[in-house]
Amino acid sequence: MERIKEALERAREERDQSGVPVQRRSNTSTGAARDPAPKKIEYTETRIRPRDDARLDQWRVVAHRPQSPAGEAFKVLRTRVLQRMMAKDWSALAVTSPTMGNGKTVTAVNLAISLAREVNHTVLLVDFDLKRPNVHNFFTDEPGPGISDYVSRDVPLTEILFNPGIERLVVLPGNEAMEDSSEVLLAPKMLELVEELKSRYPNRIVIFDLPPALFFDDVLAFSPYIDAVLMVAEEGVTTKQQLQQACGMIDAERLCGVVLNKSTAPHTDMGAQYGYGSR
Repeated sequence: MERIKEALERAREERDQSGVPVQRRSNTSTGAARDPAPKKIEYTETRIRPRDDARLDQWRVVAHRPQSPAGEAFKVLRTRVLQRMMAKDWSALAVTSPTMGNGKTVTAVNLAISLAREVNHTVLLVDFDLKRPNVHNFFTDEPGPGISDYVSRDVPLTEILFNPGIERLVVLPGNEAMEDSSEVLLAPKMLELVEELKSRYPNRIVIFDLPPALFFDDVLAFSPYIDAVLMVAEEGVTTKQQLQQACGMIDAERLCGVVLNKSTAPHTDMGAQYGYGSR
């Protein structure tokens, strides 16, 4: 865990110096290249919602404005995550946090948008925080079906998936809260769905927004079915013990990194609120 602590300290130092983390150069390979995603995608079975920049701003989404310092920070996070995942030939990434309110969902949404802007990939953002589904609220206030409808009412995915007006990004939202969430995640129907989402398109990256690791057993139960985990810690709130416990639940080889969120550093720009430390 000392390596994680050192990584967080490096991320904080880099952020304090420049307002955004600095990507270190590396001569290592990023893995075998995948076939590039189509530059222009026509959605024939997926609903398209108009992009709502005002709503994205309201919900602290910044990756759709890549020239802002905060948008640049997520571009750095995107590059770090892609390097790690491509080196391992991974395609499924879970985003979680030790406790509630650390910013895991806003991190997952911003990372998904930033990854979708990288033209070699399509991205599917999946709301698997079944106890408190919230991803859909970042894009729209219109009610719609979600994963709970797929599980309980056999609503087809074609009626649930939507494109939020951002090229190469598709969202699989939640809807009603499900108290028996870990049991639902491990149901045969859901595991078949996960395998389908992961394997259908070779150039797709799937991001699963999961519940906080220390509050529920969903992360522990679902971890065998994803490739990597990104942990989101809240500066000044997440304790060292909480971070150690949460990261200790993940196989060390599959811990993709730790995001330092909600910085209290004296910077006026929101970009100073994001840092990234890899193992």
